Amino acid sequence: MADGEKKSFLDRMIERVDKLDANSVQAYILHLSRERGFFETVFNAVQEGILVIDRRLKIRYHNRAAKELLGLPEDLEKIRLSQFLRNVDWRRLLKLDEEEWTKMSRQEVEILYPQHRFLQFYLVPHHEETEFATVILRDVTESRSRTMQELETETINFIAMLAGEVAHEIGNPLNSLYLNLQLLNHMAAKDNDFEIEDAREMLAACRDEVERLDNIINQFLHAIRPGKNKLKKVNIKDLLIETLNFMRKEIESRNVEIKCHFPDILPILTGDAPRLKQAFFNILRNAVQAMPQGGAIDVTCSYDDDNVIIEFTDTGQGISSERLNRMFDPFKSFRKGGTGLGMMIIEKVMREHGAEITIETKENEGTSVIIKFMRPGRRVRVLPEADEPFPGQEPEHD
Repeated sequence: MADGEKKSFLDRMIERVDKLDANSVQAYILHLSRERGFFETVFNAVQEGILVIDRRLKIRYHNRAAKELLGLPEDLEKIRLSQFLRNVDWRRLLKLDEEEWTKMSRQEVEILYPQHRFLQFYLVPHHEETEFATVILRDVTESRSRTMQELETETINFIAMLAGEVAHEIGNPLNSLYLNLQLLNHMAAKDNDFEIEDAREMLAACRDEVERLDNIINQFLHAIRPGKNKLKKVNIKDLLIETLNFMRKEIESRNVEIKCHFPDILPILTGDAPRLKQAFFNILRNAVQAMPQGGAIDVTCSYDDDNVIIEFTDTGQGISSERLNRMFDPFKSFRKGGTGLGMMIIEKVMREHGAEITIETKENEGTSVIIKFMRPGRRVRVLPEADEPFPGQEPEHD
């Protein structure tokens, strides 16, 4: 104890114990008993569970709340805290030195006995007594349940809103199907008036409406599907090339030219390949459909110390500020026959991957969709970038 530091009552008593008579010792013991009773009353009034443990995880002290939260028995002689908090990595914790104990941040643990609860777990090491630490437990079951209920309510409301919009969207194609099938039925009932060409046109219209219905339902399912991604190491360049090859016929039929600008080396990312390709497909299809008279799409990949960046730039008509503000709203398509779910799915996939998506546009000039994926690891040296042709084509030479 440093000079000048105020001595505790116990320190003063120990220094004088050999000089005290029996009555004084008894008075001191009574004083200590009262202090202990006072502190126990205070600790038992606290709602948080408080325990003092040693490095063998034996419980040296606990308050009433800790006993109730964990269902502690009366006899703690052979009891260790690890028997009650099984989700804590005690083996790793016991290997930590004194300084590392202080780095233990709070975490949430789940217990099943004596009741199913969620507890916030804090570890506070004793700096003077390095063999001991205080564990503080807070019951967060109710607040966690409230949060989950709020999330579930929000999800249900969102799905209900989407379902209502889907019911509205499928009304038109269903009406069209019904009318065409009625006409076919009337024509078939009158053999002499049955025209094969008319029937073919009506069947083609029915097929188109069925495809439209299928598209609406699939987009709806993608929009509400929980984001359980199967994360693996992915090469963004390979995913883009696979997506472009899949869309080759559609792109060529629309008289659209694709220009790829990929570096020879890109950092490997972690992601769900099918989900990312679905997002790239939606972005490219939007770009193609924005140029009904044909045009060009530049697909550019780059990276810096922090991000892998993909940029899709088309030469379409651009997007007005009003439309731009509602780009990610469900069922707000500004294109005839669109579901309005494509951009919502893109934004959802990127959010699940921790990626940032921005849209830059100028009316009558075109639109750029820019995606930034946070990259792991250290920077890899970039080799000189080369303009690559459409995947599968030979590069042009001067």
